[in-house]
Amino acid sequence: MNNTPAGLFGLVNSNRDFKNANAWGKNQFNSSFPAALSCYLHSKMLNANYIAISAKQFGIKSISIENIFAINPLSQDIYFAFEAQHMPFQKYVIGTLPRTDLVILNKSTNQCLRGLEVKLTALPDNTTCNLSDNKFGSEIVIRPDSIVYLAASIASANIDTVEKHIQNSDVVISDWSNAEEVIQNIKAIVACISEISLNIECQQLPFLLQPVWKTTGKSPKLADNCLDVFVWSDAAFAWFIAQVSKKEGITNKITRQTRTSIWLYKMLLDIVTQGKFDHADIIDKLSYNTKNDKAFASAGNVTNPYMTCENLTTPRIKKEEIKHIILGGGQNLLSPERRFDAIIYNSPELFL
Repeated sequence: MNNTPAGLFGLVNSNRDFKNANAWGKNQFNSSFPAALSCYLHSKMLNANYIAISAKQFGIKSISIENIFAINPLSQDIYFAFEAQHMPFQKYVIGTLPRTDLVILNKSTNQCLRGLEVKLTALPDNTTCNLSDNKFGSEIVIRPDSIVYLAASIASANIDTVEKHIQNSDVVISDWSNAEEVIQNIKAIVACISEISLNIECQQLPFLLQPVWKTTGKSPKLADNCLDVFVWSDAAFAWFIAQVSKKEGITNKITRQTRTSIWLYKMLLDIVTQGKFDHADIIDKLSYNTKNDKAFASAGNVTNPYMTCENLTTPRIKKEEIKHIILGGGQNLLSPERRFDAIIYNSPELFL
């Protein structure tokens, strides 16, 4: 009889008790499983796929999980704080710093090492499920608080570069809530975000942890090679935002994508001029008659060109390895209303 308590690989020290069913809810699993998958990748001496800027160009290389977390992921000192504040960024915001999905701490020193947004994404989505495997893509949905963390991350290591490009951007706006006035400056705003992104590669930091789980086409059946980890740097993700803003058209209206570029630019502008920014005020007043429930979403046919590589077509972790990541019968505590949760919940053969 296996007396191993329910748990996830590597997540020994955490603010979630995985012996408790409440830690396996739909929202919790979507951030805790990616952390455990990353630890498992490290145990197999595999790096994550790093979407980053290199030689002033966007591309994919590799990065160790230790460099993502800024500590050995299997160290006794690592602590996984989910839905927590990455306190080094508090100095950049007026009011309360929002929570991010995962904060990595050194529990011996209580030092915040990394604050990461986490997106566990299905591969393919409904825009790519009828295409060939190499064209499969994952939808990514970004919340407004993610842009707060993106601005703080970029500023934390690159304030001189940010200031230089903000000052040279030729953006002149007297009323940021006036859509007509802002529209006249969108091209310059997006160009500035792009330039900042391409010029901070030496100090770019891991920002978004995005594992993918792959099914066979549109079916609910996991592919044999079904899991891999992608990580976006703050520079690369800002560059991505600028690119999707351009593709949305930036002449006569403010879309969610262009609004996200506006939010990011305004946050960086306020850091340069005031040392900090009021994220709640920016997101509320710079809404331009569009709901603030999310910053923007990009479907799989949009994300595929930015993520395409051998490990997206054929993820490295096989479905039979899931039983080495979800431990002690943890799959029985899942909430099966979520697609990935449901597949594992209804696939007992994975754990034989």
